[in-house]
Order: sequence, then C-alpha cells, then structure tokens
Amino acid sequence: MDSETESPRDGVWAQPYELLSGQTQHHKLGHVRLWVTLLDQEWQVRSETLAPETAPVGWSESIGHQLPHTSVSLQRFIREGKSSTVTFIPAVANRPTVIRPYHPLTIPGGTRCTIYVGTAVWMKICSGPNQTLLTEVPLAVPSLTWVGRNTMEGELCYSSSSFGRLVLDALPKRAWRATTPVTIINRRTEPLLLERFSLPTPLLSLHQNERGQLWTPGVVVEVATDMSSASLHVDESLLVAAGHGKQVAPAREKAARGRLVRAIDRVFG
Repeated sequence: MDSETESPRDGVWAQPYELLSGQTQHHKLGHVRLWVTLLDQEWQVRSETLAPETAPVGWSESIGHQLPHTSVSLQRFIREGKSSTVTFIPAVANRPTVIRPYHPLTIPGGTRCTIYVGTAVWMKICSGPNQTLLTEVPLAVPSLTWVGRNTMEGELCYSSSSFGRLVLDALPKRAWRATTPVTIINRRTEPLLLERFSLPTPLLSLHQNERGQLWTPGVVVEVATDMSSASLHVDESLLVAAGHGKQVAPAREKAARGRLVRAIDRVFG
C-alpha cells in the first residue's frame, strides 16, 4: 500500500467524500474493487469484479495515490467546474428480480406468509454538490432469467443469488444488498406452491437505518380465487423491524396508484 494512503475506513452511502487533484479513493465492497480518481480536468473511474471465492461481509475505503494495474477497465468523465466531492448513492436493480425461497414453500389455502429477501444494489457514482451522475456499477454480477408463460409472453428479469428466508435473522445483511419483506396472501381454497417469485425491484425506494443497513418498503402479493392474476401492492412505510430509516434513493420507476394487477405467471412463473 502507498505510504501516503490513509488507513481504511468503513464506506458510507450518500456521504460526500472530498478529494484533492491527483488522489484516488479505493473501495473494497463485496466482490467489487473500485478506484475513483480526481484530476485537474476529469474524474476517472476504474472497477473490477473478483471471482466469488469467499463470502465478504464489509465495505472499506481509503484515499491515497495508488492505481490498479492497467488491465482494469477505465472510464473518464469531464470534471464539472471545480467540484471535488464524490458521493456514492445506492440504486435498486432496473429490472424485476427473481427470488427463490431456501426450499420450495407451500402456502395452504386461506393463509399467508412473509419471506425476507435480499437483492444486490447498484452503486451510483456522483460528483459535486449537485450529485451529477458519472456512472453506475453493479455490486454483484447480474444474471438474467425469463419469467412468463412462454418465450413470447413474459419479461426478462435478474436472478438473485441469495434465498428468501422466513426468519429475518437468517438473512445475511450486507452493505451492498437491500432487504425487502414480501407478504404473500393465498385467498384461494387450494394451496399455492412458491418456488420462485418476481420482485418488482424498480418500484422500490431505498432506505438506510441507524445500523447502516439498506431496506425497501414491503411488498404484498395477494392471490384471490381467480388464479389467472395476482394483485401487488408496495407499502408506504418500512417494517418496524427495519428500525428508523431515512430514504437514500427513490424508486427507479413510479408505481401506479392502488394495486398493480399482474398475470400470475409473471409473478410466480
């Protein structure tokens, strides 16, 4: 490590960091390594994703003058005026995210359950007091999957690498993942087999509690007697168990008022 590099500190969302020209801020966040450099006329962003050989838990950052190997990808951005601050804003995925319970779960007729799911977020790198967006970096390699009745009817989604859990404490909490409680209500008389669920990630805002954890409002899915469709509703507030949270990022897409009715195969397909 460069002798002029500061000791690593915990990274923080939505907090401006001040850099001097020539300095580089290095982040270790999950499997992602990120370098943000300020020069007289430009910002430079370098990032790489490491092979998932271990299960990292923390986020550390430090400021110095050390750059990675030239093989690491580089993006360059014109510096706006004399802006010298960089802020990292979390963002939900821009597609729905398919979640699977730890094991397939049967919800008997007339009952409900709540599962807790974790989804990876993107890091928006913003400069200056106006938080001008430079670029976004996914904090997990997103894999794609199809949800729908057939190859012509449905939508392309991301596939979550983590399982939904019935017990909140069993869900790992990471700085690069957001927790969402999903309540599924089965109003039919027949049981509902839950093997996977399409979470409407773009409709969710992001909030950070006093422990630095990211949460979204809860999602409620109701399956009535008509098995052809399900109604979906996003809560207006956080779950009490999330603690006191402040919003750090709005939803990518604005939800329609009231309940969103979706084809059942686009929810559980």
